Amino acid sequence: MHFIQRWSPKTVGLVAAAITVVIWTSFIVIARASVKGTLTPFDIGLARIIGASLVLVPLGVWLVRRDRVEAVQNAAPDSSLKGVHASSLFGLSPLPLRVTAICGVFGSFAYAALAYSGFTFAPAAHASVLMPGSLPLWTSLLAVPLLGLRITAVRALGLALIVAGDLLVGGASLLHAFDGGQVWKGDVLFMTASLCWAIYSVLTRRYALEPVRATVAITVFAFMTYVPLYGLLLLTHVLHSQLLSAPVGEVLFQMGFQGLGSVVISGITFNLMVQHYGPVRSTMITALVPGLSALAAVFFLGEPLHWNLMVGLALVTAGILFGVRKVNFAIK
Repeated sequence: MHFIQRWSPKTVGLVAAAITVVIWTSFIVIARASVKGTLTPFDIGLARIIGASLVLVPLGVWLVRRDRVEAVQNAAPDSSLKGVHASSLFGLSPLPLRVTAICGVFGSFAYAALAYSGFTFAPAAHASVLMPGSLPLWTSLLAVPLLGLRITAVRALGLALIVAGDLLVGGASLLHAFDGGQVWKGDVLFMTASLCWAIYSVLTRRYALEPVRATVAITVFAFMTYVPLYGLLLLTHVLHSQLLSAPVGEVLFQMGFQGLGSVVISGITFNLMVQHYGPVRSTMITALVPGLSALAAVFFLGEPLHWNLMVGLALVTAGILFGVRKVNFAIK
C-alpha cells in the first residue's frame, strides 16, 4: 500500500473505481456463464470465502500483531473508535468485535449467501440489473439517516436516470419475473443482497474504516461463520454439495476469481473508492456495471444487442454525470 500513498487522492480514486467496475462487471458475466456449471451457489460461496481467507486471514494475524507491538511501544490504549488498535475473533480480525460482526454480516456473510442463492431461482440477467443497478438508490436512502446526508434535486435526477437506465437494460427479462413460478424469489434475494452491500458501504464510511482492515475483518467473520454453518448443513443433509464431484479446475477458478478477485482486490478498491468519493457517489459509479456487463455479454456470450440496451446505457451515463459532481454532496 506504500506506493499508493505516493499517488494523488484523485488518481487513487480513479484507479480504484476502474478496478472495481471491471471486477464487478466480470463477476456478472462469469455468473451468467456459470449458472449451468457443476458447483451449487453455496459451493461457490464457500470457494469465495476460502479463496479470500487464504490471503486475508494470515494478513489479519499480521496486522493484529503489528498493532499490539505499536500499542506497547507508543503506550497507546488497546482500543479506539476506529478500531485501529483493537482486535477480535481470537486475534484474526484487526477490528473490534462489534464492528467486525456488523460489517461482516452485511458485507460478506449475508451478501454472499443472498446473492448466490438468488441464482437458484432467477437468471443471472436479473442479478446484473437488480444488484449493482439498485445500489445507488439503497445507498442514498441509507446515507440520509446514517451519515446525515441530504439528496439534492440534481442528485435525485441522477438517481432517477440511473434507475430508468437499469430498468431499460434488463426490463424485458424483469417482466418475466411476474409470470409465475419462483423467479420472484431470486429477484427478492438479489435486491436484498444489494441492500446488504449498501449497508456495508455506508458503515465503512461511518466508522472511517481502512480499506484493508475492513476487507480482512469481513472475510474473517465469514470464514468463522459461513464455513461451520456450511459443514453443519452438509452433515444434516439440508444442503447438497458438488465440491467433491466438480472438476478441480472449476473449484480453483472460483476460489481465484471469487475469492482473490471479487473479495480481496475489489473489496480493497471499493473501500478506497468510498474513501475518495463517499458511499453515495461510489455506488453511482458502480451503476455502470449493469450496462457494461450487458455489453460484455454481447461480445463474450453472444447475447443480442437491443435498442433498450443502448438507451439504458445513455441514461445511466447521464445519471452518473449528475451524481458524481461534488457540488451535489451536501451535509445537513
